Amino acid sequence: MPRFLKILDKNAETWALLVFYVMLVVTMAVEVLRREIFSYSSIWGEEIVRYCFIYLAWLGASAAVKERAHIRIDVLMHYLGRRPKAILYIFGDLVMLAVSFIAVYWSFETVAVSAEYGSVSHGLRVSMVWFLMAVPIGFTLLILRLLQSLWRDLQSLRDGVDVYEGDKLFD
Repeated sequence: MPRFLKILDKNAETWALLVFYVMLVVTMAVEVLRREIFSYSSIWGEEIVRYCFIYLAWLGASAAVKERAHIRIDVLMHYLGRRPKAILYIFGDLVMLAVSFIAVYWSFETVAVSAEYGSVSHGLRVSMVWFLMAVPIGFTLLILRLLQSLWRDLQSLRDGVDVYEGDKLFD
């Protein structure tokens, strides 16, 4: 894999999350100052914050799948051997993959309807397609990360090594 793609694979979600988070915090801070100091606020500020938050959620889901950091109940996993644990992770990824494909299909339908009728946001007057695309983009990235996870788990199962479980938050 070329060096650029390795860097992109490792850091794409992190940098995108950083951009949206900074945009959200700066816009929110400016809007609070405008409201408290000047007794004036804009409609576009609220929309920017709302849509940045939506993108943060969907990109964060993809990053969490990559690091296997989603909230889960894994008490049972501590009592399983390598093989059953890997099989359970593979099963979970396959279920998430099926749900993700369904979600991409239905979310693209929503985007297509919005594009067909030319809907725009109230404050920014920007096509809603840009904001509605957060869901298919997020689920597409989720699918890519799930495929990577499946590949990693299948290799672990084949090689008889411990499956990647992500970093522990608490010991």
